[in-house]
Amino acid sequence: MNLMRTAMLLAFMTALFMGVGYLIGGQSGMLIAFVAAAGMNFFSYWNSDRMVLSTYGAQEVDERSAPEFYRIIRDLARNAALPMPKVYLYDSPQPNAFATGRNPENAAVAASTGLLHALTPEEVAGVMAHELAHVQNRDTLTMTITATLAGAISMLGNFAFFFGGRRDSNNPLGMAGVLVAMIVAPLAAMLVQMAISRTREYSADRRGAEICGNPLWLASALGKIARGAAHIPNEAAEGHPATAHMFIINPLSGERMDNLFSTHPNTENRIAALHDMARYGGGASPIAPCSDPSSDFGSTGPSFAANPGRKSRSVPDTGRGGSQPPKGPWS
Repeated sequence: MNLMRTAMLLAFMTALFMGVGYLIGGQSGMLIAFVAAAGMNFFSYWNSDRMVLSTYGAQEVDERSAPEFYRIIRDLARNAALPMPKVYLYDSPQPNAFATGRNPENAAVAASTGLLHALTPEEVAGVMAHELAHVQNRDTLTMTITATLAGAISMLGNFAFFFGGRRDSNNPLGMAGVLVAMIVAPLAAMLVQMAISRTREYSADRRGAEICGNPLWLASALGKIARGAAHIPNEAAEGHPATAHMFIINPLSGERMDNLFSTHPNTENRIAALHDMARYGGGASPIAPCSDPSSDFGSTGPSFAANPGRKSRSVPDTGRGGSQPPKGPWS
């Protein structure tokens, strides 16, 4: 099913890419676009993960440079029966994370420095379990290739503005074709990203909660990340909006027109779904309400924590005990 979805996505995005080429340069433009799209699909399959990591200046870390963060991911990967992915950190005050790679054997997960400063180890485990769920569901190939092709389609739309309306161009539809290439094609690419991302995020939330053992760790993290993303800009993401759907929460600040079309489901709905999952026994560990008012869930809603009688194997023992979530060594 995932392979079929990826193939259909690639076919649609390639056809859209060729259509924009036709609107700009007629049949010769479509042929050039086809060759370019074929080369881009091949290149993206093998290199798009490195391109995304490079875009955000992500640096690979290991057990020596980021011991607790690395151990959390190692234990989560073991829980999910996944190969150990490469682990990256990128420098951004905005709390966020993403996964990339063409398959579980060649996957990478990345978190911002802001994520480690803002979240507890349990919440970090929930976030990274979500990213590993994307890896396990083989969403990462779709995510990276979609980002590459959507960016290319937007770039062609810009070219149409400068070259498509010239009298000596091969554009068969004149100014109407230019407008379609400039507006409709990038919008269609954005809608594809939206449709894929919305269904994919709910699935990854559920599987991530199962991997880390507690849906409420991820629910708490989503609330914090959403508030951080709303107030702290991510300059790299603002410059590359086609990659926004790869993150656990939309990293765009809302200052750009791109944000009129969100690539992510409503965060409150995702949190509510995770609370329902916890309420009806989802996840690996039982859930109990937390009576400690100092435990931070967010600006709204009740606070929860893991049942103190059973700890997740995916988070190192902080030695604090009780039901209050620890703050972690990176706070």
